[in-house]
Amino acid sequence: MRKLSMEDLQRDSVEDFKNKQKNPLVLVLDNVRSLHNVGSAFRTADAFAVEKIYLCGITGTPPNKEIHKTALGATESVEWVHAPSTLEAVEGLKKSGYQVWAVEQAEGSTSLSDFRPAADAKYAFVFGNEVFGVEEEIIQVADGVLEIPQFGTKHSLNISVTVGVVVWDVLSKTRAGAPQA
Repeated sequence: MRKLSMEDLQRDSVEDFKNKQKNPLVLVLDNVRSLHNVGSAFRTADAFAVEKIYLCGITGTPPNKEIHKTALGATESVEWVHAPSTLEAVEGLKKSGYQVWAVEQAEGSTSLSDFRPAADAKYAFVFGNEVFGVEEEIIQVADGVLEIPQFGTKHSLNISVTVGVVVWDVLSKTRAGAPQA
């Protein structure tokens, strides 16, 4: 075994990435305060060819040096839009045929380990504020709530970790991690 070089990895150019078919997943950041978390969400969205990121409410937007610090250029490859209201973004996504799932600890939630996404469905996952989580009004209009099983004392994960866990889990269950040709 040997570590692969950047040449060995044959990464897409930004232009090639923008033109390739994406996985039918959208990330919705609901009033996320940390610009590092925003940048990390961009980097994960690039890694897994996510369609788009909605940056809602007070969530910071590119260009921003703090976002860039963790995004490492993914703000150039991943499509994004700022929405003043998370509720309006979610309602628009639902009208466009997306199933909207909040990622939160809530009564009646579905454990991520039990979640069985349909391979042909379009999904939008809402990730909440670092202190307050996903807004209650979003939980009320979501198609469901996903909860990541946790076994420690904290019962919370950083948003950047949560985005990676959810996106990887969904893609591993639906597409083996690759966009359909």
